[in-house]
Amino acid sequence: MTLAQRKRELVATELTETALQLFAHEGFEAVTVDEIATAAGVSKRTFFRYFASKEDVVVQFLAGMGTDMRTELAARPAGEPPSAALLHAVSVPLAACGDHAERVLPVVRLILRTPALLARFLEHEAGWREELAGELAVRLGLDPADSLYPRLAAGMALTAFDTVLRRWSEDAGDAAGAGAGDADPLVLIVRAFTQLAPALDAE
Repeated sequence: MTLAQRKRELVATELTETALQLFAHEGFEAVTVDEIATAAGVSKRTFFRYFASKEDVVVQFLAGMGTDMRTELAARPAGEPPSAALLHAVSVPLAACGDHAERVLPVVRLILRTPALLARFLEHEAGWREELAGELAVRLGLDPADSLYPRLAAGMALTAFDTVLRRWSEDAGDAAGAGAGDADPLVLIVRAFTQLAPALDAE
């Protein structure tokens, strides 16, 4: 990576972190591009060299989740049951959420509670479903155009992911919760897949 590329990556990271923290503390609608740029120590013009809008900052955060899931699914052992492979795939972003809860949880809550951002999140989930279905079809030697199974399996896995993400965002940090395990996204996703595994592996 060249010096210019490293600098660009650092600026993009700083803008993203600054924007997400502002959104989490002040609300998405209340924060302007000017405020993000000022807080990050750059000009408004610089912001627009990296992002087309403030929504795009969140979209970039979401895009990484899908990439991580597909990469993990592709790397799983060929003979692994679909339920295990998909569990490992959707666990990657959930593990990152749990490991960095203090930073990520406010952003996840923001996305789920802001209609415009939730719509973008659901758009991304639809894309992830197609990507996971395609990868799963390759693993199983199926034609994704003729087989229902890859899309159904990917849809089930992402429904579990979505349910766990929402449950985690509601329970994490809640003193009235049932216990620390109930707010751990990895514990929750394993529970979900315990129920899904018989159907996923019955293909």
